[in-house]
Amino acid sequence: QFPFGRRLPCDIYWHGVSFHDNNIFSGQVNKFPGMMETVRKITLSRAMRTMQDLFPLEYNFYPRSWILPEELPLFVAEVRMMKDSDPSWKPTFIVKPDGGCQGDGIYLIKDPSDIRLTGSIQSRPAVVQEYICKPLLVDKLKFDIRLYVLLKSLEPLEIYIAKDGLSRFCTEPYQEPTLKNLHQVFMHLTNYSLNIHSGNFIHSDSVNTGSKRTFSSILCRLSSRGADVKKLWSDIISLVIKTIIALTPELKVYYQSDIPAGKPGPTCFQILGFDILLMKNLKPVLLEVNANPSMRIEHEQELSPGVFENVPSPVDEEVKVAVIRDTLRLVDPQKKKRKDTQCPHGRGWNQMSCKVPCKPNHSVILCRRCQSLEQVPEANEELPPAAGPAARPEPDAPRGREAALPSLCLKQVFPKYAKQFNYLRLVDRVAALFIRFLGVKGTTKLGPTGFRTFIRNCKLSNSNFSMAAVDILYIDITRRWNSMGIDHKESGMCLQAFVEAFFCLAQKKYKSLPLHEQVASLVEFCECHLAALHGKRLVWGCG
Repeated sequence: QFPFGRRLPCDIYWHGVSFHDNNIFSGQVNKFPGMMETVRKITLSRAMRTMQDLFPLEYNFYPRSWILPEELPLFVAEVRMMKDSDPSWKPTFIVKPDGGCQGDGIYLIKDPSDIRLTGSIQSRPAVVQEYICKPLLVDKLKFDIRLYVLLKSLEPLEIYIAKDGLSRFCTEPYQEPTLKNLHQVFMHLTNYSLNIHSGNFIHSDSVNTGSKRTFSSILCRLSSRGADVKKLWSDIISLVIKTIIALTPELKVYYQSDIPAGKPGPTCFQILGFDILLMKNLKPVLLEVNANPSMRIEHEQELSPGVFENVPSPVDEEVKVAVIRDTLRLVDPQKKKRKDTQCPHGRGWNQMSCKVPCKPNHSVILCRRCQSLEQVPEANEELPPAAGPAARPEPDAPRGREAALPSLCLKQVFPKYAKQFNYLRLVDRVAALFIRFLGVKGTTKLGPTGFRTFIRNCKLSNSNFSMAAVDILYIDITRRWNSMGIDHKESGMCLQAFVEAFFCLAQKKYKSLPLHEQVASLVEFCECHLAALHGKRLVWGCG
């Protein structure tokens, strides 16, 4: 552990909180820049709403959301309108502070007038969502699922899901919300950090019982009742991939800002905690995404008043140790080195001394199938500190050590299923246009000159849409987004504002099409013009 950082290079940096804990210039780091900001409740809700506008059916796993305080009038108006159209509708809403965690500040309401406006909403923005009133119950208790997802790479996108997760239970039997039980947090909120303070919380030595269990134990019970567990897993995988696709545009903007292309810097990976609720019909609903899921494998037990002891938690150990172990196996830098010196035919290599005295201790490796030669590092480069040449392992030995470990608990879902989901990556392509015109490296906002250059290079201005109209569009949208309190550190148009402007331009240009086709058509139009411009510049450069 290096509390004050470390100057010497490392293969892997494992940071506790965020990417910016210390300066990192090489190796791999277990955090992405901007991840904490991207999965905050408001930013996540905005990203999901953008995708719901484009693909409403594909993104119906995220509850309808409103952002407070700026959308409070809209929330009030929409709820009133829905009640007028359906008098039998008796909704419940859940209010979640934007920066809250572990259930802090969450409360339920039956009417928009119940929102606590005593100054806290202004100083602590929040998201209000439709509350899921008919969750799946086990032993008459409401529960949620914590699944661990490894984002191994952003470009190219690579996603893994742990084959098991945690099921975290409420500690009072569930009843649908009424004015009488609305404030009973142990009935309605599944947060472990809240329910552990309940007198009904059960710490169990079994992974199949208690107030925290493995998700696989729940799947076994569902399967024994005849539920289609394969379809449930398929729906969860789809939810995870779609959510990551919604988050990647924002992440790419942060990534290019902190690790500009062409400059030395680390590569990133990150374990995320997905909190998912199952409805009575087994439809999974996304509650939130946690950038720093707890990896503790023990819990505190009170021995006597005020005296606590850390006690191992079998269920946490069962799930979390495997996630950490297999994440390290997947990002293992030695694995890449072994891969780089592996025969392309998978037959392994025969090592022999080089007959040409080109440099001391130089070796070659001979492919066992085609007898072709490959150079390998100097003989002692791969050796452990005290080992001599005789101790060099055979090329297959690392694979033998790998075989001794349990099979990977992390299952690759992307790019494995990329063909099914690539059509959803529209906003990714819009973000690529945004990044292209940012100009100054290290920035996350587009200035007026960059926006005008984007319009001009993509041939989007004409007699019906002058450059003066372009400036007005930029000023109006940028001013509104900046008034929402979105990152005042630098001026200019943020990605979310650019996406709104892009949608506006797409609707102007392709009026008769659905929104996703309008946006796709404009993206292709822009990419085509930029490719042609790039080709011309290459010709001019050759000339």
